[in-house]
Amino acid sequence: MADTVRINLNDIREISTEILEKVGYGRNHASAIADMLYTCQLDDCQSHGLFRLFMCHETMKAGKIDGNAEPVLAESDNAIVRVDARGAMSLLAVEKAMPHLIAKTRKFGIAAMAVNNCFHFSALWPEVEQLSAVGLAGMSMVPSHSWVAPAGGTRGTLGTNPLAFSWPRSGRSPFTFDFATSAFARGEIELYKRAGKPLPEGVAVDANGAPTTDPQAALDGAMLTFGSYKGSALSIMIELLAGPLIDDLTSMESMEFAEGKGGAPYHGQIILAFDPEQFSGGKAAANDARAERLFADIVDQGARLPSQRRFEARKRNQERGYVEVPAALLDDLRNLTA
Repeated sequence: MADTVRINLNDIREISTEILEKVGYGRNHASAIADMLYTCQLDDCQSHGLFRLFMCHETMKAGKIDGNAEPVLAESDNAIVRVDARGAMSLLAVEKAMPHLIAKTRKFGIAAMAVNNCFHFSALWPEVEQLSAVGLAGMSMVPSHSWVAPAGGTRGTLGTNPLAFSWPRSGRSPFTFDFATSAFARGEIELYKRAGKPLPEGVAVDANGAPTTDPQAALDGAMLTFGSYKGSALSIMIELLAGPLIDDLTSMESMEFAEGKGGAPYHGQIILAFDPEQFSGGKAAANDARAERLFADIVDQGARLPSQRRFEARKRNQERGYVEVPAALLDDLRNLTA
């Protein structure tokens, strides 16, 4: 059997929706999740594409998620959009609240979305790119489970705590980054385990606090933050902004809520949006030129702006009409509903 197989773009959502509905997600949630998986798979983001169907399945199997709960949006006169996912996946709640976040950002210049009581498994960049697609800058953060040791520590206290940002560029793909504050994403460690490959040095410790390159030992032990104390401080900031600030759980509390069962972490999410037109005093076009000069100087040195490989993959896959995934992955996905 070939190591990889081709999946037509039109089939990604169909495969995802079929599996999600069979394992217990209602039509609305299955559709929102399938859209996210399609977006990630289109960009060859293997760790957050179809592979995440396993986590969706494990989350449902753990018995705490509501696969049919409709999110509830709270009305407000200020710049904060609050949406309660009511114990479901985050994506439908974000989908419902996003137009309100955009409208409030246009009104106030800056606005925030607080998503509460949600299970979260997905990449953040598709959501902040929804903001840059309409000319706004966007930032998003979430905690996770306490899988990550702080700088100098030996056990998990922090989450992988990703941070995403997207800056709009006229006529070009946005400037976007989305990375975990852990040295490695949890999903990447799981992919290394599936492939039987050792981890790089310096990304994890085992259950005794000793450095390890064994993916399973890392999963049983703790991951490490990038950049030592700098990444650790950034991770703590995300715990605070996406946890206590919005009246939701920290990664430690999310881990306690799980009670040792598998699946996606349960916590909150914060999304911030900025209107360049208002922040620049109506001089967004002139300041866009300054931003482009910055980008041009970076590229002129031979450096690469983040997400460029992802944008290239998107273009390539759109032109050829299919994506390539590991054959073993597709076989395992078929077995989910066997």
